[in-house]
Order: sequence, then structure tokens, then C-alpha cells
Amino acid sequence: MKSILQISGKLYDKIHNIWFSTWGERWVSNILIISFILGIVYYLAIIFGWVVPTNEFFNHPFFAIEIPFTLLLIFELLSLIFSLPRSVAMSNSKQYEVLSLIFLRSSFKEFSHIETLSDWSLNSEPVLNMFAYGAGGLLIFALTNLTYRLQSHVRITKNKGEQSSFIATKKLLALLLLAGFVIIGFNDIFHLMNTGTYDQSFESFYTILIFCDILIVLIALRYSTAYNVIFRYSAFALATIFIRISFSLDTIESITVGTAGAVFVLLLTVIYNYFNRKEKVETLD
Repeated sequence: MKSILQISGKLYDKIHNIWFSTWGERWVSNILIISFILGIVYYLAIIFGWVVPTNEFFNHPFFAIEIPFTLLLIFELLSLIFSLPRSVAMSNSKQYEVLSLIFLRSSFKEFSHIETLSDWSLNSEPVLNMFAYGAGGLLIFALTNLTYRLQSHVRITKNKGEQSSFIATKKLLALLLLAGFVIIGFNDIFHLMNTGTYDQSFESFYTILIFCDILIVLIALRYSTAYNVIFRYSAFALATIFIRISFSLDTIESITVGTAGAVFVLLLTVIYNYFNRKEKVETLD
């Protein structure tokens, strides 16, 4: 088992260093810019009759925004995976970062439901949905940043050896999660080639993430059985479930559940910090 953890740890570190290198970040930016420009060029080609659109998705100019925004979400999901070994709390907050971006992307997507941009009164539902998704994204943005500021990271292990073992185990989980992410991505591409529609399986990824979070709770029991620690880790898994549920609901319900989840994480952070600080003081006394 130790050899597996060592190999997976080295592989994780190599991929992590490439992803967060200056070169990697520059290429991410280049891909987003190129996809946006190609989308605009493709739409102009449709307007001038040079290309026949294969899908109704391409009949609206704002698909050029949706494509790079979808790619941005994919890149953010990759960053989420790499945040898992660093901190479970940070990884959970990263999940809500992605949710806020999903809401913003949904707000842009509502443009595709507006047939005549000059006549807003005939399309009140898409406009209201745009404002609702925008407001939801903004609320989660504020709550997540506040949570980041209040987070305190306390080791649950007793010594450096156990800490290294716990981190190595989370690196292995991150690699398995990355493999699942790649499989979902190839399945979406296959679905696109066969049906002409892009599935965008964020729901599937978050479902896998729930099982990953629960597994981390069980692994954490090897290093600490403290009530505060187990409750905190379990609550983070519940917060991931809230995100997954929000994907299955209509606009207002989705925003309500997503925002409530972000509030739940913020309250969890505040309460955990209070009792953890109080416990430290009592120990010192």
C-alpha cells in the first residue's frame, strides 16, 4: 500500500506542477480566447451562408460565450480536484466557487431563449431567470469568499508521519477522481458525436465527488475520532449533496438550495472555529 501511495503521490505532484505552472495557466487562457474567437467566426459564417448549422444551439450568437464558459468550468473542476489533498475545507469551498460560475453560465445561457433581443417584454421569463442566476452567483461568490477568510486549518493527525500518510491518501483519491472526470469527458464527447448535443455532465461529476467526500470521512477516522472533526468532515459531504440536488431543480429552487448550501458551509466554519478556539483555550488552561 505504501508503494502505491508513493507512486500516486509522485504522479499527482507532476500533474499538479504542470497544471499550476505559468506555462499551464497561459495555455488555459489561450484555449479560452481561441474558443471564443472561433465561436464568433463560426456564427458569422452561418450568417453569411458559408456554413449550415448542424444544431439549433449554433443559431444564436451567444453560443460563442457559452463554449468558453463551459471550458472555464471544466478547468475550474480540474483545479477543484487538485485542491482536495491540500484541505478538505478548501476543496468544499472550491465546489461552491464552481457552482457560482455554473449559475453565471446559466445566466448567459438564458440569452439563447430570447428570440428577439429588442423586445424584452415578450421574453420576461428568460430575463427574470438571468437576473435570478446572476443574483444567486453573486450571493454564493460573497458567501464563499467570506468562508475562505474565516477558515482555520487544524491538523487532525498526531504527527508528521500520519499527516504525510493522510495527504498521500488524498492524492490517490484526487487521481482517481481525475480519472473519473476524464471518463465523463470522453463520454460527453462520444454523446456529442452521436447525437449532436453536448451532455455537460456536471451532475455526474458531483455525484462521484459525494462518494469521494464520504470516503475521506471514513479515512479520517484512522487519524482522529474527535467529534468536532468527524462532524465537520461529514457536514462538508452534506454540503456537496446540496450542490448535487440543486442541479436537479428548476431555476428558483436550484438557486435557493445552492445558496442555502453556501450559508450552511459558512455557519459550519464559524461554529467550528468558535468551539475549536474554545477547546484550545481550555487545553492551555
